Amino acid sequence: MQAGPISAAETALENQRLGPLQLRVAALCTLVQICDGYDINSIGVAVPSLTHAWSLPGPAFTTAFVWSSIGILVGALSSGPIGDRFGRKPLLLASIAIFGFASLLSAFAGSLTMLAVLRFFTGLGIGGAMPGTVALTGDYTPQRLRATVIMATFTGAPIGGFLCGQVAGLVLPSFGWPGIFIVGGVVPLLIFVALLLWLPESPRFLAAKGSLTPRQTALLQRLDVRPSQSTAGLDLASSNPIAMLFGKGYALQTVLLWIIFFCSLMNLFLFGYWMPEVFHLIGMTPADAVFASSLRDLGAIFAVLYLGLLIDHLGPERSLAFHYAVGAVFIAVIALVALPYLALLAITFFCGMTIIGSQTGANATAGKLYPARMRTSGLGWALGIGRLGGIAAPVLGGWLLRIGLPPTQIFLSACGFALIAAIATALLAFRGQRAPVLTPQEAAE
Repeated sequence: MQAGPISAAETALENQRLGPLQLRVAALCTLVQICDGYDINSIGVAVPSLTHAWSLPGPAFTTAFVWSSIGILVGALSSGPIGDRFGRKPLLLASIAIFGFASLLSAFAGSLTMLAVLRFFTGLGIGGAMPGTVALTGDYTPQRLRATVIMATFTGAPIGGFLCGQVAGLVLPSFGWPGIFIVGGVVPLLIFVALLLWLPESPRFLAAKGSLTPRQTALLQRLDVRPSQSTAGLDLASSNPIAMLFGKGYALQTVLLWIIFFCSLMNLFLFGYWMPEVFHLIGMTPADAVFASSLRDLGAIFAVLYLGLLIDHLGPERSLAFHYAVGAVFIAVIALVALPYLALLAITFFCGMTIIGSQTGANATAGKLYPARMRTSGLGWALGIGRLGGIAAPVLGGWLLRIGLPPTQIFLSACGFALIAAIATALLAFRGQRAPVLTPQEAAE
């Protein structure tokens, strides 16, 4: 049975207006997502050039892809307890510093082993930053618009992926593959400074603190929240947030979201890691392959124009499920039809809009369906379980290429994963009703 907030603070936060403060938080979180998207794609974009520089076949870089995904897995799983118990801002600062330095050092890697180690640490930071941005954006967004605003911030990831392709086209002729990683390291470290200066902590964590700076007190007053409140009146985690994912009616939702994220991220990383090399194998130059692949991320940006609003108003069960199903059709066209260059660019764009756009919608769905006390853990563990798909994706792509499958047909498996994600999303209709914030009974426990 649906229950209302138990305090005036929760009432104010769940119904806050979208003003300059909220937009600043969303903008800074979007910048973090842009860096995430860039650095996730940087290794895939660099591989066509690295195959020539290091005289290695494309499948040899499966090792670097896998360790990148393992790093993201570890970062995502560990970020939940940190962000829900100790604060969102420290999590984001640590995460962006880790993947900024690791990306910068990747430019000086002299072997595949060293590159794989550095990609692990890059992934570690990326894995922590993603759920942290969703949790903090959700904390500064009213419930009625939460999916829309979270999805708007997550356009940063495909924007970053698209920019990675464009930056690569500019730096490869003059600086080679190291230039890709240098940009991917310097920019996050500059944004670290901006976060340190202008990113506020979650208002719930600030309200529960014993002593606040005048600036923090003024921030809470803008939100109509009284400082130094009892944690019993705030939707903060008072026990293990991981255990909460399977209690109080959240178990079915959690399992379905894990299935959705596994299948969705399987596809995202299959495309992200192997699409540039696949396009290279079918005859494109490294620069042309990178450009064509970047249209996938450009397409994903356009999904924010409508998908977040559909999720907020119609629910994910219909809007997001349909989106995944349509994406399976575009994947099949790329895999089975020998397309002219311009047609391939167009289908790649629409594939990104539906498949990568659907993953952005899944992130927004998790941020909307989980309450504040478990929001970082809910999304972090969904992303972590999904990263198992990210680990399997490069292995699957490399194996399919090694056994001699026509390059584009390695994406045919992605059709099945997209359809499974569509079915699991539709089944969210059976998740039932839960209280969006702590009920009096839960607060007393």
